[in-house]
Amino acid sequence: MNAETHNHEQSKPEKAAAEAPKATLGITISAKAVEAIKKQIEKRGTTGTALRVGVRGGGCSGFSYVIQFHDGEPQARDVVYDLTAQDGTNVRVITDKKSLIYLNGTELDWEQTLMAQGFKFRNPQEKSNCGCGHSFTV
Repeated sequence: MNAETHNHEQSKPEKAAAEAPKATLGITISAKAVEAIKKQIEKRGTTGTALRVGVRGGGCSGFSYVIQFHDGEPQARDVVYDLTAQDGTNVRVITDKKSLIYLNGTELDWEQTLMAQGFKFRNPQEKSNCGCGHSFTV
């Protein structure tokens, strides 16, 4: 398995000492999102489940966010974020490198209001979005 793994909430890959500095892509996952991911994975009840986040072409504005369960090992092109919930439970978030081009600098958060609850992508690359909240333009 050649997937990059990150063992902290600050999700930028570390560079090797002998390597020349280069731009890295990454996302951050808030503590509230980690707790929500943990609850959703526990509800699913499948061992080894991770949450896959990404971007797909389509939607009202050109791109749409993707959130889905991922069972099994990450693929070689994936970036893996291994996080720890407040109770010590391990939580894994996976994204593919192509999606990171559009998600770079994004914070995945969990919002809960009187009217709705769910994951919220705070993407600094988003130029506009659709009223649905799931579709965006870069």
